[in-house]
Amino acid sequence: MHWPAVLAAGSPSDPTAPPTTPVTLDDAQKSATEAAGWVEENWSTWLAIGLRILLIVIIASVLRVLVRRALTKLIDRMNRSAQAVEGTALGGLLVNAERRRQRSEAIGSVLRSVASFLIMGTAALMVLGVLNIDLAPLLASAGVAGVAIGFGARNLVTDFLSGVFMILEDQYGVGDSIDAGVASGEVVEVGLRVTKLRGDNGEIWYVRNGEIKRIGNLSQGWATAAVDVQVRPTEDLDRVRAAITEAAESMAKDEPWNERLWGPVEVLGLNEVLLDSMVIRVSAKTMPGKALGVERELRWRIKRALDAAGIRIVGGAPLPESDTPTDPSATVAAPSALNNPTSPQSLATAPIPPGQGLAK
Repeated sequence: MHWPAVLAAGSPSDPTAPPTTPVTLDDAQKSATEAAGWVEENWSTWLAIGLRILLIVIIASVLRVLVRRALTKLIDRMNRSAQAVEGTALGGLLVNAERRRQRSEAIGSVLRSVASFLIMGTAALMVLGVLNIDLAPLLASAGVAGVAIGFGARNLVTDFLSGVFMILEDQYGVGDSIDAGVASGEVVEVGLRVTKLRGDNGEIWYVRNGEIKRIGNLSQGWATAAVDVQVRPTEDLDRVRAAITEAAESMAKDEPWNERLWGPVEVLGLNEVLLDSMVIRVSAKTMPGKALGVERELRWRIKRALDAAGIRIVGGAPLPESDTPTDPSATVAAPSALNNPTSPQSLATAPIPPGQGLAK
């Protein structure tokens, strides 16, 4: 027996090990030849798979870059158009640069994120398909995970979707005065999840977009300034109308009221006729958010015009007057029967004198 065969038969420390056949040079050469043949048979398949994966990744990356660049250029064009309008006479009235900038950036961020997710997600699924990986379990697991995340973060999803539609529909923006139901004030910042408002006292309100059920925008379109002028019923209505019209025309020619007034000041007529006064309604269409200032200035000018014309303004309801003289005894209580010591009521309540007992 040769010595190598003895070593291959097993070790004395492990008598139960099965005997192994010694590896010869011919066997090693045969195994290497088979491996080389297997590689030679499959290298073309591997190369094709690798090239397909590389092509998918390159196309997805290039497409993602192109789409994001196109969206960025679109957002920049929107900002440039807003800046161009801002320099005109109506720029301060119709366009808010900060509002347009935030709205365009929010829309661009959403569009870029959605485009990247769709492109890269589709590329990843195509790569897995090239690798002959069954996508059915993966898609099923992703669906279950999506449902679980949707139930757990439904408030966050609701806030996000509400914010997206608010921005796309341009329901409000930075600088607008809105009434959101849960809070009201001036919009400071518009986000996809939270809207930031500044209240009348300077407080900051953080309102979730999903909690806003209704929105009253006080800064869109136009506003109405209404002033009631209360004068004596004996005043001449034509003189009153002439004085108010003169004050309104002079106000419409002065700065900055000529920009804040979007229409002529109209004397609508008598709103109320009372015994001691009559109320004349004056109205004007103004720039959004400027109605209160226009009302104050209009009251100021109307008061000065009426004083110059000798027309007195009255206010407040007078105390009711009665021609019947006041009875001084009306506030005096009625006399009581107990005040008379000889009345039966007083005698009944008088105490029994001591020493007088009941007869036996």
